[in-house]
Amino acid sequence: MTTFALIPGAGSDQWYWSRLVPLLTQRGHEALAPELPVDDPDAGWDAYADAVAAAIGDRTGVVVVAQSMGAFTAPLLCSRVDVARIALLCPMIPAPGDTGNTWWEAAGQAASARAAAEREGRDPDAPFELETTFLHDLSTDVRTALLSRPAPAQEDRLFEERWPLDAWPEVPTTVLAGSRDRLFPLDLVQRLARERLGLDHVETVATGHLAALVAPEAVADWLR
Repeated sequence: MTTFALIPGAGSDQWYWSRLVPLLTQRGHEALAPELPVDDPDAGWDAYADAVAAAIGDRTGVVVVAQSMGAFTAPLLCSRVDVARIALLCPMIPAPGDTGNTWWEAAGQAASARAAAEREGRDPDAPFELETTFLHDLSTDVRTALLSRPAPAQEDRLFEERWPLDAWPEVPTTVLAGSRDRLFPLDLVQRLARERLGLDHVETVATGHLAALVAPEAVADWLR
């Protein structure tokens, strides 16, 4: 049995993992999806890491799974609990000095997303639309369930506070990227994984950004 600690991305909550958790438990694993202090204006990176660490408790050999901006929190767990591996899903991989706001320009996200739109025949100058960027490959029932829920009240501090680490921890790290991700295109994730994590290989799943909602079986297989 493996314990998986699941960290959602910004503007999300435990429900993001609702299709993955049952698959992991059916396979004999433990899946923790702790509540994060998203509505606390004073909660920064340490508060998020402390919330996950409290849920993990004294468990050992934990695999920390982080979606999108959860990649900022995941490495902070390594000084708090016994982490065997970090598994990043469609990740927003930070570098020392990044904040949630400055990451985009530093990572070159805009140029990568624009190039992906041009390759796919989408208008690269079109205004942001939730459907186009995030929901384009969700099934009708999952999309309906997602949109029927109130959006978590994500406070701004995470976008303003500097990521507190000077280097990525020396813990085995694996990356799964969505081959149809329009927010963080595959070439962007591959480059950041190489430059910031020293990884020459990134696994892929045939989804957009919300991989655990689109293809939870594939994500469960990857984690196994």
